[in-house]
Amino acid sequence: MNVTLAVKQYISKMIESSGPGMKVLLMDKETTSIVSMVYTQSEILQKEVYLFERIDSQNRDNMKHLKAICFLRPTKENVENLIQELRRPKYSVYFIYFSNVISKSEVKALAEADEQEVVAEVQEFYGDFIAVNPHLFSLNLQGVARGRSWEPTVLPRVTQGLTSVLLSLKKCPMIRYQLSSDMAKRLAESVKQIITKEYELFDFRKTEVPPLLLILDRSDDAITPLLNQWTYQAMVHELLSLNNNRIDLSRVPGINKDLKEVVLSAENDEFYANNLYLNFGEIGTNIKNLMEDFQKKRPKGQQKLESITDMKAFVDNYPQFKKMSGTVSKHVTVVGELSRLVSERQLMEVSEVEQELACQNDHSNAQQNVRRLLQNPRVSELDVVRLVMLYALRYERHSSSILSSLMEELNRRGVSEKYRKMVQAMIDYGGKRVRGSDLITPTDAVAITKQFFKGLKGVENVYTQHQPLLHDTLDQLIKGRLKDSQFPYLGPSSLRDRPQDIIVFIIGGATYEEALTVYNLNRTMPGVRIVLGGTTIHNTKSFMEEVALAAGLGHGGASRPPTRR
Repeated sequence: MNVTLAVKQYISKMIESSGPGMKVLLMDKETTSIVSMVYTQSEILQKEVYLFERIDSQNRDNMKHLKAICFLRPTKENVENLIQELRRPKYSVYFIYFSNVISKSEVKALAEADEQEVVAEVQEFYGDFIAVNPHLFSLNLQGVARGRSWEPTVLPRVTQGLTSVLLSLKKCPMIRYQLSSDMAKRLAESVKQIITKEYELFDFRKTEVPPLLLILDRSDDAITPLLNQWTYQAMVHELLSLNNNRIDLSRVPGINKDLKEVVLSAENDEFYANNLYLNFGEIGTNIKNLMEDFQKKRPKGQQKLESITDMKAFVDNYPQFKKMSGTVSKHVTVVGELSRLVSERQLMEVSEVEQELACQNDHSNAQQNVRRLLQNPRVSELDVVRLVMLYALRYERHSSSILSSLMEELNRRGVSEKYRKMVQAMIDYGGKRVRGSDLITPTDAVAITKQFFKGLKGVENVYTQHQPLLHDTLDQLIKGRLKDSQFPYLGPSSLRDRPQDIIVFIIGGATYEEALTVYNLNRTMPGVRIVLGGTTIHNTKSFMEEVALAAGLGHGGASRPPTRR
């Protein structure tokens, strides 16, 4: 179960099916992202694809010596653009691939438009999602809810995305969903409807234990997306925002013009692939080792590399070294910027209090620490708001809750009204009244002892002691202990055996911390394969935006359509 490989195989197959000769790849905005996540332009060039065009671009030249491979989402707009294209074809022959099921009537309309008989084939290749890591996918959709219900236009798109993942992995699953979420139930029914309607597509070879699709709702765990992260991929997304594997570094002080936008892709960056899930301390050491290896290859490499600043100076001073090691200069820049932000925003101190709020049960300590950081002018607006949100989620029902005085403190600090309103929006979104699971750790003696020992495994663990709720949910599921009363099956049948192939989907977005949990479970649980997906992959900023949109606090209120990220 590897979503990156599934999409790669579809694209290779499309290109191979068109035979030898020069080709153009004709895509739409979304399929461009889908392809760019799994292949670099140079890799596709090696397959004789010399031109990349958008179907909606008006000023394309006639190039009759090229074959066109069209990879498009089956939207009305794309079908209309394709009809116009076929009436006045710019290329010699067309191989058309839709990323999802297309209706017979639309195929007929295309056939009627193909008067010059340039279409060689029309097929469905189910790559209708963004493959982020081999076990992680996203639909790049933000703002999926209105209150506690689906934004009407979004449910069909999410259904298409999720069914295409199932088809690409060749799975016809049993479905379980989170009972406390009406959105989870609606999506489960919507996916089931497609499986029933397109039963021939889902007629895969039966496995001994059927695969399982588990549909969850982000509102059950609003704490995970609010925490600062300390593993490489998660940290980059939290502090610099990963968008389709790209990071915008243009605001970094003194940035080299070649590094204003960098691509971080585990598919073709070995250092990134090896360090994705390592913590910040280990990455610093690994970069140092990598640079020292390169230094050894140079006769004059005598100077010592003691700090990130030394490393940056070293890279800047050797143009030929830079050429040889684009990877190194990129990662030194990224890690250097992460270091700068950590110290500028005092994130180690902030993170320690976040972890305490998420994992411990000591109200008097928590309130003192949150108050102390609220009064520290070096802590950013975003960080003070997230601390108050975490406090609110953790202690909303506590008899001596100081939430109202923390809200006054935010006001005194000059925190914007939108941010202040979002604290209540967060409680409405993921507070105790809404949650179906026990998000907050029980306070019995055994749990406290466990917490205590968790905190003794070395300093670094202070920052990474939190485990997402997803960890417990999957652990229970794999052991056959996940309660049917909280996560019922859709339909009469249920799994008797321990599940082997599990696809988990989180409405409202997944996080890289949860992806790390899935990665670790895949490594440590023999015979179990898990893939995680979400409507998007959140960091704190995008999650707060998601919650604001659901509450109607978005720029256009609740009527704002979902945005693609």
